[in-house]
Amino acid sequence: MKNSFFLMTLILIVLIGKTAQAQNMDPASDSVNYVYCQLVGTQRFLSTKVIVRVDFGQERKFFQDTRMRDEKTGDVQAFNSMVDALNYMGESGWEFVQAYVVTMGNQNVYHWLLKKRK
Repeated sequence: MKNSFFLMTLILIVLIGKTAQAQNMDPASDSVNYVYCQLVGTQRFLSTKVIVRVDFGQERKFFQDTRMRDEKTGDVQAFNSMVDALNYMGESGWEFVQAYVVTMGNQNVYHWLLKKRK
């Protein structure tokens, strides 16, 4: 009797474990549903504004300009801060993922990773 109860309990645990495992989503498959971009911001010289470059992972030429530009005028767009740039990208459906800062000399270079559903 004790052996059959133990065997039934063991089978139940294995079955529950299998169904719980089947419901887990693979985190790697989740990244397939997104496209990513990186905002790279640098402080303008003698200004409080930030110039933001966008990296979509595209191939680019050596001297190609990747700074964000105004859609109407084509002028280089300067933002009040990186958060201002994030709000601008958020209006287009981009979501914040991660941020880090690299200090080069006396200047901070801000790197913000964003994602957007395909």
